[in-house]
Amino acid sequence: MAQKQKVVLAYSGGLDTSAAIRWIAEKYQMDVIALTIDVGNERNLAQVRQKALKIGAVKAVVVDAKELFVSLFVFPALQANAIYQGQYPLATALSRPLIAKLLVDLAKEEGATAVAHGCTGKGNDQVRFDVGVAALAPELKILAPAREWGMSREQTIAYARERGIPIPVTVEKPFSTDENLWGRSIECGVLEDPWNEPPEEAFAWTKSAGDAPEVPAYVEIAFEKGIPVSLDGRELNGVTMLRSLNDLGGEHGVGRIDHVEDRLVGIKSREVYEAPAATILLKAHQALEGLTLSKLQLRFKERVASEYAELIYNGLWFTSLHQDLAAYVQSSQRHVSGVVRVKLLKGNCIVVGRQSPRSLYSYGLATYDKGDVFDHKAAEGFINIWGLPVRVQAKVQLLLQPEGPLGIAAPLEEKRKKAAGRKSRSSK
Repeated sequence: MAQKQKVVLAYSGGLDTSAAIRWIAEKYQMDVIALTIDVGNERNLAQVRQKALKIGAVKAVVVDAKELFVSLFVFPALQANAIYQGQYPLATALSRPLIAKLLVDLAKEEGATAVAHGCTGKGNDQVRFDVGVAALAPELKILAPAREWGMSREQTIAYARERGIPIPVTVEKPFSTDENLWGRSIECGVLEDPWNEPPEEAFAWTKSAGDAPEVPAYVEIAFEKGIPVSLDGRELNGVTMLRSLNDLGGEHGVGRIDHVEDRLVGIKSREVYEAPAATILLKAHQALEGLTLSKLQLRFKERVASEYAELIYNGLWFTSLHQDLAAYVQSSQRHVSGVVRVKLLKGNCIVVGRQSPRSLYSYGLATYDKGDVFDHKAAEGFINIWGLPVRVQAKVQLLLQPEGPLGIAAPLEEKRKKAAGRKSRSSK
């Protein structure tokens, strides 16, 4: 009798991956090895492992990857200020290349011919997993049961119940969640209508602003080369740092994000996130960069941050472009060291202080008091040179052009009357 082929499944313990264990065995007659990656998911991982075996996995492996996740994925993204479309700190997206790498490693170790994931055909994660695995091990086949079986969420729940598969969701409360140390995402159910306010039961990490304490909390975060290293003078490793800030920020209602984002597959999707630590650290890091980077560096780094966020979101971690951008980011952080003081109050995260031994801020140049060392007389010559092209263009072009919407020579009151007259005629 021929030995069955093996497939390593990225197993979360949720609905889709739990159903996938049985589905793969039934459809492909393959032995399923369940791989659960601990990136700070706050679950009973021993229970998740036993659940996989009970459903039908021939082996269940749990890997503690929290430190790897923080040091190799989260903190480099923090140094880059990677925020997708200005709102999403990329928590789920950042964990996917790590999971893809560990899937490949275990597949090679076990002699598996395929890897599998629980992603649907309309999400971003399928791209991140498929592209990542293909870059690392193009010889491996990739199975995506939820993409293949074509079942609705209700049908998947029914499929699991028919086979006695324990699942953590119901039709009445069908939220799909994913969480790690950098944030928690919540989808499905009533959230799919962007007009609906997210219900309180969707949140697990953060208090509502109304229920948060009336008294603010202050926290001082020290950075070394763009990496947070201590809270209020206490040196902490990355995992403890994120957990502490998630707890503190969540208590004060910080980190709720309600975002309609553009998925890679071309659709708009309403996404709700909780990311207290990410919200706090990103604001603090940006404030410290504002103190230690020049204007030109800050302007260019904004472009890099946008590209870096797109790259992570689009599943292109294992690319030369990522290596190139990461090299610039690391270079940009060589002077980003210091302390930032943050105030947390009723859902707000406000930077209220910052200091650095490499600060470009000069009190003597900035102050208006007696310590002022700025050469005020130099301003006249600077303004004359700075405004020279403006004066030349105005003289030979703008002041001579016929009056119209862009004309600048006519008195403003005259322009206002003309505009009012045009509006009156158009309304008749």
